[in-house]
Amino acid sequence: MAMKIRLARGGSKKRPHYAIVASDSRMPRDGRFIEKLGTYNPLLAKDDERRVIMDVERVQYWMGQGAQPTDRVARFLEAAGVVAKKERSNPKKAVPGKAATERAEAKAAKAAAAAEAAAAPAEDSAE
Repeated sequence: MAMKIRLARGGSKKRPHYAIVASDSRMPRDGRFIEKLGTYNPLLAKDDERRVIMDVERVQYWMGQGAQPTDRVARFLEAAGVVAKKERSNPKKAVPGKAATERAEAKAAKAAAAAEAAAAPAEDSAE
């Protein structure tokens, strides 16, 4: 059985509240789970101690049984010091899109043409 430690959403519309659960990966996100390991309330301030509450011993037990944490839960575990911090790299995130690249090229070409036009009359008056 493929185990996951993941978030199960609760709460009403636009007021999310999550349970950190150990479940079979084939079950639906908010469906059947094996054990509730903690809670996550994204509406609280980031420095609030009640934002993420976990039973670290049970999380370690399930990880020992082969459960894989999802990306978001892995970040919670890194913050709690349970797992080693993983290096993340998304080099394409900072690269501008196609339209932005075209705009930048057009702006550079316009600036170069303006600089060339400004330089040309100055040379003519110097002669």
